[in-house]
Amino acid sequence: MINHYDALTAVEGSLDRPSAARVYDYFIGGTTNYAIDRNFAEKVRDRLPLIGEYCRTSRQFLGRAVRACSAAGLTQFVDIGSGLPSAGNVHEVADETRPEKDTHVLYLDNEPVALAHSTLLLAETADPGRFRAMAADFLEPEDLWERVTESGIIDVDRPLALVINAVMHFVNDDENPDDLLAFYRDQVAPGSLLVLSQMTNENPVDENERQALVDLIEYYETTTNPGFLRTKAEFARFYGDWPLLDPGLVYAPAWHPDPATLFAAAPSESRVIGGVARKPGA
Repeated sequence: MINHYDALTAVEGSLDRPSAARVYDYFIGGTTNYAIDRNFAEKVRDRLPLIGEYCRTSRQFLGRAVRACSAAGLTQFVDIGSGLPSAGNVHEVADETRPEKDTHVLYLDNEPVALAHSTLLLAETADPGRFRAMAADFLEPEDLWERVTESGIIDVDRPLALVINAVMHFVNDDENPDDLLAFYRDQVAPGSLLVLSQMTNENPVDENERQALVDLIEYYETTTNPGFLRTKAEFARFYGDWPLLDPGLVYAPAWHPDPATLFAAAPSESRVIGGVARKPGA
């Protein structure tokens, strides 16, 4: 686990280019970002004016999905590619949903700055016996899952919620995402839930937005995490043969919206797709 000094060093040494995690944090209204990130974010916003709303839509979907997993009785969450801490973290939402305060959450990220900030936050505000942040890379599944197994936080023999939110648009098809997701699906116990979302390039409103989404990918080539957009048909395969919970794979605002849900009246304008699936056999 990264210590307090190493965490601060990682933050200070990560300012040579925009961080995708910090840019996302800026778009959802967080404060863990720097001038290099804000300047990049505003360049993106100039080209795609609703990018902030798209990012907040993804964060809102995460909150609703975590509440649904907790309400279904799951008390374990493995959040891969968890990014930077900001309002509505998995452990906060789960504890709000389950007054028993019996949820365990393991946050995993390969970006030093995200891990650093998560470690600092959890050390200052959270129960270290139930919540932890660790370094691991989604693209190195065996190593990552070994860390999950040995974390002391998660019992992999019991059902858990596997959260991979707003991550897959940073994984290109040439990085074998099908094999990666198949590996992770195989590791978890029957009855586990898989929470997935990503940005989509499906159904742009006009040619200008279609080109803006192409430009978005080009912009992100200069950050710590280049991007890759998919349609719902291209994304659905990541659930394997797991049945999707109602209402299926949809534009994120259509997934059990609440009064705060952005784009609830026109979900397809959100540019975010997502869904939750359950592993059979429980």
